[in-house]
Amino acid sequence: MSKIYIIAEAGVNHNGDINIAKRLVDAAVDAGADAVKFQTFKAQNLVCKNAGKAAYQLETTEQAETQYEMLKKLELTEKMHEELVPYCRERGIDFYLRHLMWKVWICCYNMRYH
Repeated sequence: MSKIYIIAEAGVNHNGDINIAKRLVDAAVDAGADAVKFQTFKAQNLVCKNAGKAAYQLETTEQAETQYEMLKKLELTEKMHEELVPYCRERGIDFYLRHLMWKVWICCYNMRYH
């Protein structure tokens, strides 16, 4: 029987903080996952600066901020990726991302395979 490959979904639960992102990696390793997956995007490429939030977002985030402002806080920068990918390698877990930015995807691909 083939081994099941487990991917831990970190998503945007790092809140734009590299230290939280690393703790999510650690939690995935401790849980026995084979990979951890983050979301990568730039808020400016997803929504207009004055876009309103969905009802569920209003319930759990600051009501006065726009969706753009909320998403901006959740971005992982290229520099954060440059720190996070090697950290995953050191911890022995595969790094995956749901990319909405090709430039970052290419950067991560190069860090992983070159």
